[in-house]
Amino acid sequence: MRAVVQKVSEGGVYIDSINIHEEIKKGIVILLGIKYSDTLIDVKFVADKCCNLRIFSPKDQPLLLKDYSEDEENKMNLSLKDINGEALIVSQFTVYGDTSRGNRPSFTDAAKPEFANELYEKFLLRVKENIGEHNVKSGIFKTMMSVKIINDGPVTLIVDSK
Repeated sequence: MRAVVQKVSEGGVYIDSINIHEEIKKGIVILLGIKYSDTLIDVKFVADKCCNLRIFSPKDQPLLLKDYSEDEENKMNLSLKDINGEALIVSQFTVYGDTSRGNRPSFTDAAKPEFANELYEKFLLRVKENIGEHNVKSGIFKTMMSVKIINDGPVTLIVDSK
């Protein structure tokens, strides 16, 4: 399983480029690729890692939360949980595109849709367990969408389970 994680000031997924499906403010957008050999262990590992990445700094926290201002260097020491941030999760099989040969990507490592959807749903549930159901939004599996990502930092990380 592979997650492309981007720290965002806002994000959203849109159907037909006009209709808003889901939007988030401060948090992360996860472009999630599921491999044919992934298991529930991969789901748990990647979901937990994404929620616990310390990629936010004191300036990212709402005023309601604990004061982390003792970090005078404003380092990234806070997780999504710490700032009560949101997550937008979009299934994206192209994350497993192999471009090592030729110019047309191969997607042989990507899971078949039925299997991928099953693990995608379990991934969503695990992230909801980690940060609260109200903080998790998602795209629609196997649907053409436009994804808005306002990358904050910019911060982009790859989380691989294997």
